[in-house]
Amino acid sequence: MLAGKRILLIVGGGIAAYKVPELVRALRSAGAGVTPVLTPAGSRFVTPLTLAALAGEAVRSELFDLDAEARMGHIELSRAADLVVIAPATADLMARMATGQADDLASTLLLATDKPVLIAPAMNVRMWEHPATRRNLATLLADGVRVVGPNPGEMACGEWGPGRMAEPAEIRAAIETCLGGGPLAGRHVIVTSGPTREPIDPVRYIANRSSGAQGAAIGRALAHLGARVTFVTGPAAVPPPPGVTVVPVETAAEMKAAVEAALPADAAVLAAAVADWRVAEASAGKIKKDGSGRTPRLDLVENPDILAGLAQRSGGRPRLVVGFAAETGDVAENAAAKRRRKGCDWIVANDVRPETGIMGGTENAVMLITPEGAESWPRMGKDAVARRLAERIAAALA
Repeated sequence: MLAGKRILLIVGGGIAAYKVPELVRALRSAGAGVTPVLTPAGSRFVTPLTLAALAGEAVRSELFDLDAEARMGHIELSRAADLVVIAPATADLMARMATGQADDLASTLLLATDKPVLIAPAMNVRMWEHPATRRNLATLLADGVRVVGPNPGEMACGEWGPGRMAEPAEIRAAIETCLGGGPLAGRHVIVTSGPTREPIDPVRYIANRSSGAQGAAIGRALAHLGARVTFVTGPAAVPPPPGVTVVPVETAAEMKAAVEAALPADAAVLAAAVADWRVAEASAGKIKKDGSGRTPRLDLVENPDILAGLAQRSGGRPRLVVGFAAETGDVAENAAAKRRRKGCDWIVANDVRPETGIMGGTENAVMLITPEGAESWPRMGKDAVARRLAERIAAALA
């Protein structure tokens, strides 16, 4: 899978850089070409001579290297590889990537490249959990950067927690996924996301508090595993993920039509918060107060049930249909009943009471409901939830 592929490997300044020579050796043994770029901080942990000997290529480190620029300018270098890998990706490097800095060779290459980028973060657990790092990670994920690790374990400083760089074998596997299409290569997955807006009149509508963040994260995670994703989204507060086919909609009826138009599919993940009701007849003009004190009457009708309609299709049903259940009590019982009632394969349920901060927030605590029972997942970032769900989908479709 890696034979003939070219990897631009940027080595950041962290103690985990000691693992990089093993990674270079593994990539070269698999037939890949590796061009090392060593940051000034990275050179404190691994020497240019070591990397050059293992890679079989000169190590680049200076942006203003006249000889290197004459042979291959940094712009060409940033685009000559099939994949850019940063290992270790320190908190500083991630911050510089997220803000688009370009004041040294590594950051300039990252800003100039048009190739996929994979990072292997490594840092102290407190740095990894700091809000600034979480914001930077969210920005990078939204930009389409792929991530492997970090792993939990003991830090060089003696603390314990997530922050250890993924092992070379894990990074190699992630590289193969990036270059080889991943476990969902050739699969088509429909994802719905965001709220719907059901018009009352030209300026008012019925909607909900969904930001679309979880749906966007799921679309991104599935695309990272190689799936062809049709992303049907209502008016969300977050941008759609890169690398997917985006179908924007407003209403539940439009979303249902878009989902049906996207068939056939191997799987469907219906994460959108679809309004249950709509106004029977939306007003053509703005409804105004007339001074009488009377309240206008809004007659509501039930919206189409997209999940049940897809799960119970007699023909062309996806192999795996995953629904979502936003509950405010008795989460497991209500979600299990919903799965049976709708006829879907899985339900991803969560508790959206205001005090949880989940609806519209950055984290989620979900329960996966399957025919075998309920499986509780710990509270984690929505991207982590998405990656875990995408991996389960890949395993189910294997």
